[in-house]
Amino acid sequence: MRSLLTAAAISVAFTLFLTPVFVRLFRSWGWGQVIRTPEAIENPSHAAKRGTVTAGGTIFIAGTVVGYFVGCVVGANPPTISGLLVLWMMVGFGVVGFIDDFMKVRHQRSLGLSGWRKVIGQIIVTVPFGILALTVPTTGGATAASPYVSIVRDVPWLWFFVLGPVIGWFLYLLWVSFIGVAWSNSTNVTDGLDGLAAGAGVFVVGAYSLLAFWQFNQVCTSAFLDPATRDACYPTANPFDLAIVAAAFVGALVGFLWWNAPKAQIFMGDVGSMAIGGVIAALSILTHTEVLAVLLAGVYIIGPGSVILQRLYFKLTRGKRLFLMSPFHHHLEMRGWPEITIVVRMWIIAGMLAVTGIGLFYVEWLART
Repeated sequence: MRSLLTAAAISVAFTLFLTPVFVRLFRSWGWGQVIRTPEAIENPSHAAKRGTVTAGGTIFIAGTVVGYFVGCVVGANPPTISGLLVLWMMVGFGVVGFIDDFMKVRHQRSLGLSGWRKVIGQIIVTVPFGILALTVPTTGGATAASPYVSIVRDVPWLWFFVLGPVIGWFLYLLWVSFIGVAWSNSTNVTDGLDGLAAGAGVFVVGAYSLLAFWQFNQVCTSAFLDPATRDACYPTANPFDLAIVAAAFVGALVGFLWWNAPKAQIFMGDVGSMAIGGVIAALSILTHTEVLAVLLAGVYIIGPGSVILQRLYFKLTRGKRLFLMSPFHHHLEMRGWPEITIVVRMWIIAGMLAVTGIGLFYVEWLART
């Protein structure tokens, strides 16, 4: 517990007190946000945000890394392959986002990496993650990831390797890559209003920290496990370390949110939004809850879901719009909702979905005891 609390506290302190330092540094480098012209025309309030310091995600990425390792040292809990894999996804996706942000700032236009280049970059990060997660044994001998599709826990009949190792590895890496790309781009689309993505991330990753800590208390390898609940135990590798890295990330987001809340003094940029997606993807895979993540992190599906519906409706009706503007949070802006109202209500939705997901997770455990 000392590791978990220390990791969160150090991460909060890092981003809360050092963000102003980074803001001045980034401003001296000319890292100002570039606003798309159509967006500025349709949402005049967004034009005023042009020039706000961006790429702030680098701050909470650094804060998470510092908080995690300090927490491990203070609590005498050495880093594990599971925790390091979460950091890999966070930093790797953050690098892809940083390249995108840097191109926008350098060329002073809203077009950075093309969509397919982003996807390729995300796959380059995700494939090594998948391979290491399924091949490197942990202290208990199990691997960090599972060769099964997981809902609340592994589904035995959804085994990737049923058709042999070659097809199995292909299907597994395809599944892992889909999860990584989907969550990274979903959080990226959601990051459109001050504090929206960061605040929602506090609820989502906070729920995962709680979930991983519960798995730690009910892990199958524990010598203190109640025999009455053994049938409901979890085979998760290093769940306590997953709880630590998740707590560090939440702490870093909380400290950053102090400066990112409306009216934001710094934007997280693609480096930050993609990093959030990377953490969610990694935690869902390593806690064996990939499908449950659709509910736990459902707030991040609203934005990209509205974009898909908008495009389909536009094509089917030959030019008509379902929403005034997509993603959905911009539609609400066009309807006259104040930005702070949209953000806070999206936080509420994020909290409700995360609590519902945790509730289903707990009910499934109760059903087995």
